[in-house]
Amino acid sequence: MQKTYKYILLGLCLLTAGACKKDWLERKPRTILLEEQVWNDPKQIVALLANFYDRLPVQTGLQDINNNGDLDGRIAQWRDMANIDDAMWSGQSNEDGRNNIPAYGFESWRLWNYSYIRDINLALENIAQYGERLTDDQKKQFTAELRFLRAYDYFELVKRMGGVPLVTKQLLYDYSGNATPLQVPRAKEEAVYDFIASEVDAIKNDLGNDGNVSRANKYTALALKSRAMLYAASIAKYNNLMPAPISTPGGEVGIPASRATEFYTKSLEASKEIINSGVYTLYKVNPIPGENFYEAITKKSGNKEAIFVKDFLTPQKRHWFSYDNIVRGIREDNLGSSSVTPSLNLVESYEYLDGTAGALKTRTADNSDYIYYTNIGDIFANKDARLYGTVIYPGTTFKGLPVGIQAGVMAWNATRNAYDVVEGSDLNTTYTDGKTLTGSSGPHRSIQEVSNTGFYLRKYIDAGARTSTRGIQSDIWWIWFRLGEVYLNAGEAAFELGLTGEALTYINAIRERAGFGTNSLTTLTLARIQNERRVELAFEDHRLWDLKRWRIADKLWNGNVSNPNAMVYALYPYRVVRPGDAARNGKYVFVKMIAPRFRAPRFFQLGNYYSSIDQAVINNNPTIVKNPFQ
Repeated sequence: MQKTYKYILLGLCLLTAGACKKDWLERKPRTILLEEQVWNDPKQIVALLANFYDRLPVQTGLQDINNNGDLDGRIAQWRDMANIDDAMWSGQSNEDGRNNIPAYGFESWRLWNYSYIRDINLALENIAQYGERLTDDQKKQFTAELRFLRAYDYFELVKRMGGVPLVTKQLLYDYSGNATPLQVPRAKEEAVYDFIASEVDAIKNDLGNDGNVSRANKYTALALKSRAMLYAASIAKYNNLMPAPISTPGGEVGIPASRATEFYTKSLEASKEIINSGVYTLYKVNPIPGENFYEAITKKSGNKEAIFVKDFLTPQKRHWFSYDNIVRGIREDNLGSSSVTPSLNLVESYEYLDGTAGALKTRTADNSDYIYYTNIGDIFANKDARLYGTVIYPGTTFKGLPVGIQAGVMAWNATRNAYDVVEGSDLNTTYTDGKTLTGSSGPHRSIQEVSNTGFYLRKYIDAGARTSTRGIQSDIWWIWFRLGEVYLNAGEAAFELGLTGEALTYINAIRERAGFGTNSLTTLTLARIQNERRVELAFEDHRLWDLKRWRIADKLWNGNVSNPNAMVYALYPYRVVRPGDAARNGKYVFVKMIAPRFRAPRFFQLGNYYSSIDQAVINNNPTIVKNPFQ
């Protein structure tokens, strides 16, 4: 009877138009948005774009830090700064493997995120098909933003993998049993870079978003072109200068040397369009150069240097980077600190303002004695101000608090006619004379979450109150592109094109902001440019990729313990205890050493210039050519 009743009711609804006010068979679902609804609603499209921006890939950076409040889930890619940047791991001892990598694996830095490409291609096709009620300007802008995100992703792919399949529309299976139409082969490496350049040229004037730093605009696209074309040019030049250039027969890896000039020119033109626009300026607000450089990265209000950032504006999106990397002695929580600590190698790459090399002076010219400093910070006097803005070193402050960095004391032993090195077994300890033995921030040879190098990060560490606590966390943004990099891109491209005078203009502008005099450089070399990028862009996810595109990573990180570039060095300060010697007693001396917790030289193999492709990808697509050495 129940089944018969249903059929009768259905018949009545179908036959008597007025009897059933709303046909339940045609009722629209309340929990599902139809394609026509989504792609004609700008708010829905912006929400989708927000998801795509959030999924942009990166090797290291703050965007990988948000753990949604899970204290046990903080393992994230920012930790890789300790593996591949001018730093080491000083955090929890269960991650000391970062300091003991026998060789970088061929899978390192691998990326093959075609689900992201697929989703963007689907969005592009849906806007074209369903977005009938969008204005022409809206359709152009949304389409341009999606194409920018796809171009950026292809840059992240090509810089890791070399040439990859260029897929610009959905690949749909027809259930015929033949999957070969879905098996797109790898494009040539140069073709992927050409695609990125052509996409930027096609969309840059449709992007809109003027003045927006968290969504792409014209200058964001040009910044991508500035960087990507510089990478392509460098590979075209320096890969072919190798004794045995890295390449594949089909060009999936390797760019012809004949294209270097073309790519350098495109990079310079894109850089100049940004610089000459006047939309962005180098940050020069704070009259104290070191503080100014720190603010150039962290200051949000009135910062006209930032071109494209990932921001963390809500409590749910704040991150733990400051919590995990704050100076040990001033941490605001009872857990977390001092994980990634800068190396002495980096500190010494910052020159003195008189133009002399940046090696710190710890011993007399004849190496017969230490150099004695009245104040612990005097050894860093007259250094490139970018050092202060990047690294917390002895004698400086943070959050208005002094940073207690002292490894121990050098106590004079008259019997041996030499110093006894005395270090505390813990932090914030006192020597027999009632004064500091080991500082509250170390350095220490073995205690975890204390700097093992003698230095701490300042760049990207939040100076706001309680921002290194679990309760508040930090909203410091991550900078994808800023004008400082564009100046360096322009300088390098101009130099490689033989336009040395123009190159000097760009490089000197960066140095002048750092405290050097006007036109501090009158000659230029590639080594000088390489060092400028090292000190200006430290911990901004450039170091590894720069070494790769210049084809010098395998030389600097050659796995040889006697190669100082392959090791991470530390600087340990000591207070001198030598009663009766007024010239030395109470002064400070410094000892350079290999960081005690750093145990294996960095070893970058030729096979690391291009990451390996997962075998599962090759199994699914036999047209995929493997990378060399793999």
